Amino acid sequence: MTGQHRTRFVELSHVITDGMTTLPGWQPPRITDWLTREESRPRYAPGVEFHVGRIDMIANTGTYLDTPSHRWADGPDLTGVPLDRLADLPGLVVRVPAGTRAVDRSMLAPYDVSGRAVLLHTGWDRHFGTDRYAAPDAPYLTGDGADLLVEAGATLVGIDSINIDDMTPAAAGERPAHSALLAAGIPIVEHLTGLGDLPPEGFRFTAVPPMVAGMGTFPVRAFAAVDG
Repeated sequence: MTGQHRTRFVELSHVITDGMTTLPGWQPPRITDWLTREESRPRYAPGVEFHVGRIDMIANTGTYLDTPSHRWADGPDLTGVPLDRLADLPGLVVRVPAGTRAVDRSMLAPYDVSGRAVLLHTGWDRHFGTDRYAAPDAPYLTGDGADLLVEAGATLVGIDSINIDDMTPAAAGERPAHSALLAAGIPIVEHLTGLGDLPPEGFRFTAVPPMVAGMGTFPVRAFAAVDG
């Protein structure tokens, strides 16, 4: 049918699997059975069975959201970030040139980021699950780049690298991008993947976690809706 409106959904999350590595040295998830199908059968009518799984994991697993309370003790947690900061956001992809480490103010200045989910496409997700993913040359957002995004009114910021901040020893653990964005109430999505499948703009981005009280980070099912 000509003129038919169609929406294409693009997956932007890593699959969480038993024993996977998100951050080297951090506890991997353990996925087990809480109730097996065989164990469930005596509880129900003949032919009826259920499976209930269990996952034990830290919050920073797979593709996850950082809320302000991840960095700031008085910031809102997963229950306090409104859905209009997380769901159905107009999206913008910033293509980071190959070999570029620092995404700075000058690289972001040409873009209209106001009211948008700004997704930094570095291509580093191709190393996810390998030792290379945590290498010192992993791309990141600089402090002045984060300041520009705050000043220009970005709604959310995501990256397909291991961290939105520089993780090298030279950075001394300062984390200026986390500090600036989360102080401004701008959520961060780290460990994205698949950004190369998105157009530069003209899509809607969603990354919504469950409402868990007292948690500052949690995995999300991040995706984009692209009109086709």
